[in-house]
Amino acid sequence: MKSPTQGIWKVITASSVGTLIEWYDFYIFGSLSTIIAQKFFPDTNPTAALLSTLATFAAGFIVRPFGALFFGRLGDLIGRKYTFLLTLVLMGGSTFLIGCVPTYASIGALAPILVLLLRLLQGLALGGEYGGAATYVAEHAPADRRGFYTSWIQTTATLGLFISLGVILSIRRLVGVEEFTNGNGWRYPFLLSIVLVIVSIFIRLRMNESPLFTKLKMAGKTSSNPLKESFRNRKNFKMVLLALFGATMGQGVIWYTGQFYAQSFLENTCKLDFNESRYILLIAIAMATPFFVFFGWWSDKIGRKWIMLAGMLFGVLFYRPIYAEFLKDTEVVTGPNAPFQLGGSITYDTKLIEGTNDSLRVGSQEIVRSNIIFKSIQTDTIKADGAIVMAGEPIIRDKVL
Repeated sequence: MKSPTQGIWKVITASSVGTLIEWYDFYIFGSLSTIIAQKFFPDTNPTAALLSTLATFAAGFIVRPFGALFFGRLGDLIGRKYTFLLTLVLMGGSTFLIGCVPTYASIGALAPILVLLLRLLQGLALGGEYGGAATYVAEHAPADRRGFYTSWIQTTATLGLFISLGVILSIRRLVGVEEFTNGNGWRYPFLLSIVLVIVSIFIRLRMNESPLFTKLKMAGKTSSNPLKESFRNRKNFKMVLLALFGATMGQGVIWYTGQFYAQSFLENTCKLDFNESRYILLIAIAMATPFFVFFGWWSDKIGRKWIMLAGMLFGVLFYRPIYAEFLKDTEVVTGPNAPFQLGGSITYDTKLIEGTNDSLRVGSQEIVRSNIIFKSIQTDTIKADGAIVMAGEPIIRDKVL
């Protein structure tokens, strides 16, 4: 007998909006990892600072299982609705506070410690939110359509990343690169979180408790100690291990390698600029997201197992060649002879500065690589004695197909 589906889309919308916002909060940190490394860690070693930032980002993943256990237990005791509200407030508050933490230059080692603690709270909140939202929708859905209905919750992960990238690019364009990178512009995506959370809380306050949970609670069949029953019962413990190592771990590697690591790879290894790397990801996410729903629908027809196995096998076979192809035409050369090593040319035009004996030198560089012309213009001020050269920042930098 099928469960009633009346209002199922209202349930999916209310669950998805909150979960999407939590993913947005979670990904803002990783999307701004390069800037965060400069703000919250010592600048003596940029590589070490970036690695420390990524390690702090990873800490949120380490505590996610504990968040799932804690809030899953809480959800069994007080219900899904109020647990959702708690995880949402915890995530939104943590994200907002990250945007308020003073930089390393202001408070020293306390800055990365505070950021790490807030990041751990984010991980705990997401651990409870994501699984709770999927459970809430599944408890409303008929058994033969659970894959399709819960797949909408899965799309919130990609859409959260999509929105975080879109917000970052929009704010960066609005306030300017200088203010975003060296001023307080990078804080705005974190601070914006509080507005999104308030909207989501308003939506979730209107949610009803899961009918399946209500029925079990009224019948006195909810577990009094779900953690004990999960790990002490041999059969249940086997299911926990299968879910953790057979499904979740592989899916996590596929997802974060395919979409999130790609941003760092494109920017730091392939040397694409800030905007380019994020626009590529935006396009990729927009194209990939509908497949969550498609495969969720298909899993109701043929089962979940073979779809998961096929996805992981594709990752094993194709990830390395795909990333190798990204890197194939990337050649990074530094130093004064870089344009010539890459097949390019450089020209200079020097003029006296009026009223002084100093000169203004304008250098134009063109680098040809893979049928693309990279062009930049830079000005240098040369003192009269020729001993001091004050190099300026490039004033024009473009790329022409």
